[in-house]
Amino acid sequence: MEGPTGTPRTRDQRARSPEDGPPTWGASLPWRPLSSWLADRAVTGQGYQPWSLGQGRSKQGYDLPPVPESAWTAAPSRRRAWISRGILFGVLVLQATLSLRLRNTAFEDEALYLYAGHLELDQLLGGPAAPEQFAAYFSGAPALYPVLAAAVDSIFGLTGARLLSLAFMLAATALLCSLTRLLFNERVALCAAAAFAITQSTLFLGNFATYDAPAICLLTLASWIVVRTAHLRGWVACVAGAPVLGLAVAVKYAALMYVPTVTILAVMAALPRRGPWALTRGLALPAVTGAVIAGALRVAGGDHLLALRTTTTQRAAGTADPRELLLDCLEWGGPMFAVAVLGTVLYVRQGRMGEVPGMNDAAVPGRIWRLCLGGVLCGTALLAPAYQVYLHTGVSLHKHIGYGLLFAAPMAGIGMNRLVGAHFRNPQLGILVWVTLLVLGMTQSQALYQAWADSDRIVAALRPEVRPGGRYLVEANSVARYYLREKTRPEQWTSTYAIAYTNREGERLSGEAGFRAAIADGYFDVIVLDRTVTKALDDRLYELLRKSPKYRLRTTVPFRNSNGTGTYRIWVKGATGDRP
Repeated sequence: MEGPTGTPRTRDQRARSPEDGPPTWGASLPWRPLSSWLADRAVTGQGYQPWSLGQGRSKQGYDLPPVPESAWTAAPSRRRAWISRGILFGVLVLQATLSLRLRNTAFEDEALYLYAGHLELDQLLGGPAAPEQFAAYFSGAPALYPVLAAAVDSIFGLTGARLLSLAFMLAATALLCSLTRLLFNERVALCAAAAFAITQSTLFLGNFATYDAPAICLLTLASWIVVRTAHLRGWVACVAGAPVLGLAVAVKYAALMYVPTVTILAVMAALPRRGPWALTRGLALPAVTGAVIAGALRVAGGDHLLALRTTTTQRAAGTADPRELLLDCLEWGGPMFAVAVLGTVLYVRQGRMGEVPGMNDAAVPGRIWRLCLGGVLCGTALLAPAYQVYLHTGVSLHKHIGYGLLFAAPMAGIGMNRLVGAHFRNPQLGILVWVTLLVLGMTQSQALYQAWADSDRIVAALRPEVRPGGRYLVEANSVARYYLREKTRPEQWTSTYAIAYTNREGERLSGEAGFRAAIADGYFDVIVLDRTVTKALDDRLYELLRKSPKYRLRTTVPFRNSNGTGTYRIWVKGATGDRP
């Protein structure tokens, strides 16, 4: 038998003839790319409706194009599908390897969240209530990720908690690949996954036990759901992403910033298929998501709402230089953002994705649609940097950049794909860009992972000093109390951030006056100062300790981080001994 152009048919073509109606190429895929769907519309003469952005052809006045041979053979072969899966698997293996190569002890945030998770978990299992109101200042609900991570930490330790983050980041990369394939095609999807998997934020968060990895994974899942359901009628299917989106916000309050992007993506993905009815998705998704969040806040209590305001919507301004913050943004996210912008420009100029060679422009989304999609995805990458520059704070900026790069990755995939060209005309350009991103991601994540000191030596020095009932002043005590949690209780620890001390006269003191009174009364059994977070206070307390007859310097422990070197000074209560 012969095909529509007189050429012999392949085995996959023999069951159909041109008279059978519209070809069903691509139907073997469970999820059809948008470009594939549009091409099918062109073959059947339906084309774009007048409401489609950037396209004014109607099916009544549309000239039927000849059915190209490629329309009968466009379904990817099983071999091609397995090759694509193998490439994606290789990308995930590379991502896991580069994340697991990072080595250091627990960071202060990791230790804080895991420690709080253990206390919350103990309370859920019938133990005493947590002595601290973590919900009042955590940047996510303490009963969600901290509890999950603490449960894993109880069995597998810090390594297990970090592997949990790696699983979330690998899932985010896989979902990103599927999401991009739904919007564009397979080659773009693999390029997007390969670019996102090697950014510094992806590699760093893949071995870092904080809220960010699960929040990014949930945002990706919500985005995938709204794009996956774009072909279904009505808005009900889209609402399936609302609980996931609400959970992402509950896990990390900063995810609230990306709810508008997911909403716009839900509308854009459905607009070519559903026309004006796609706008109902843009109303339903944020409405249901808002109801989920409001209901959760009502059940959780006012502390969570206060934390959401203080850590996200009404965050206190810092003192960082905006120029330095801009340079950090360019260093950590600039290269991939530039590739994404290039991809947007090239996609706006030429929308055909090469899905069906020879298909006319009716199979290509309109230019305005392409511009809006690229602008939204690339613009999302600027949200967190712009907000933190506005607030003059660089706290966690290197992590928050990763949220925006997740949404810019599909456009970066188009940029890399266009640089390579059709039939891999210029593979060296794509390889050059990818290797550049790889080197930057590896070096930056390694440098960021060494930003805090290895705590093994200081924990080993403190271990013989702690005992039940003792009181300890440690400058940043989250790491120490996490590693020594089996021997101490939370109320035994005080940091140099704040104190509320009642002296012998019954007067309640705070700030430096409280620390001075506590040292004068010999309240603490062990004091550790390192001049890393409260330098000015440390210097004044250091002079006070030198003159105090109640404390002696037990030992000093040197440390090194990416900012230089320093020394832990450990003072213990007892007879006056050696002076530094």
